[in-house]
Amino acid sequence: MTIDDFDYELPEELIAQTPLKVRDSSRLMVLDKMTGEVEHKHFSDIIDYLNEGDALVLNDTKVLPARLIGVKEETGAVIEVLLLKNLEKDNWECLVKPARRIKVGTIVSFGDGKLKARCIAEFDEGIRHFELLYEGILMEILEELGTMPLPPYIHEKLEDQGRYQTVYAKEVGSAAAPTAGLHFTEDLLQKIRDKGVSVCFVTLHVGLGTFRPVSVSNVEEHEMHSEFYSMKQDVADLLNQTKKNGGRIIAVGTTTTRTLETIQRDYGQFCECSGWTNIFIYPGFTFRGIDGLITNFHLPKSTLVMLVSALAGREAILNAYKIAVAEQYRFFSFGDAMFIK
Repeated sequence: MTIDDFDYELPEELIAQTPLKVRDSSRLMVLDKMTGEVEHKHFSDIIDYLNEGDALVLNDTKVLPARLIGVKEETGAVIEVLLLKNLEKDNWECLVKPARRIKVGTIVSFGDGKLKARCIAEFDEGIRHFELLYEGILMEILEELGTMPLPPYIHEKLEDQGRYQTVYAKEVGSAAAPTAGLHFTEDLLQKIRDKGVSVCFVTLHVGLGTFRPVSVSNVEEHEMHSEFYSMKQDVADLLNQTKKNGGRIIAVGTTTTRTLETIQRDYGQFCECSGWTNIFIYPGFTFRGIDGLITNFHLPKSTLVMLVSALAGREAILNAYKIAVAEQYRFFSFGDAMFIK
């Protein structure tokens, strides 16, 4: 398989630049993974496709306001730093632009020195490790100085920073939002619970891989970056019992899917655990954790298109995407949703 096998034509005007005012008013394409049949609905209709005894699993990671604009202390040059991963204490892995200006020992200052970052290691592809220097509480400083790290295909300013967080975001640590979850409202989640569907949470902190295209032609040669995940015991017990009772496990988003499939692969069942995963899901993969997936429409040639193709079949996915383009669905992070049942 090559990455060209996962390409499709997408008019630029279909890339959603801003979120809808009402989260669950987005459109919903329902794709039957057994038949390839497609239905057109609205996201609030998702409740009609969830059954009593099912479990809906969401990723409760919270996005850091991790995009910082500062100046190089020596020259005053403007530097953009994106915090990607907390390595230990105040040491962070970061994506830097322009990276050529940043060498070991360079200090970048933000907010007139309220926060400083000293480069302690250099790597390829714009990656640097920084030690953060500050007084007080880092998260409060980031709330003041940082902005949401929106994907590069979004060019409009985000007026409400909270619209790039899910309503259930809790565990701080992501460099990007688990965007399939952006469609849910508290009211919709309550209606789902009232129907007898269990709603539970895992955590996967979305990291560097989100910003990296596949750079090899042969799909099997691609290496995913590692991301931190965790599952608590009560969630593991619930999911194991759901499977035992014949209920379905519906994952919200590819990050939730990767978490559940990692745990099933490594432990053979759901259990309390945490660690790092670089699981890469593409056609030929055997799913052990999930039965259905709620997701958005993904970039051509991306690992995310490969993941949904592994679940529903490449031809069915590319056909569904072709229909979505013809029907003027909105694509990517702030776009419409798909339910693969």
